[in-house]
Amino acid sequence: MRIISRKILREFWENPLYRDSMEALKAWYAITSRADWGKPADVKAQFRNASIIRGNRCVFNIAGNKYRLIVKFNYPAKIAFIRFVGTHRHYDRVDAESI
Repeated sequence: MRIISRKILREFWENPLYRDSMEALKAWYAITSRADWGKPADVKAQFRNASIIRGNRCVFNIAGNKYRLIVKFNYPAKIAFIRFVGTHRHYDRVDAESI
């Protein structure tokens, strides 16, 4: 999968408040960038704790469920668009299905 954009992840983990997310986000990126997912079930097979939601989006639990990552997938084009990364408190303020 081509991931748009790693910069969002890097800016998040470079924030001193969220440095503990770095290793988990790097691991997610490494796995996802090598993946060849064609449908939501493929994502779920790799990340069992991911939540599949409407709009070809998935919510990933990061760093032991301390953070949330919302990604919108274009499966035919093999592109993953990072839509959100943040704490649970921040996640509760967004509409995961439309962000």
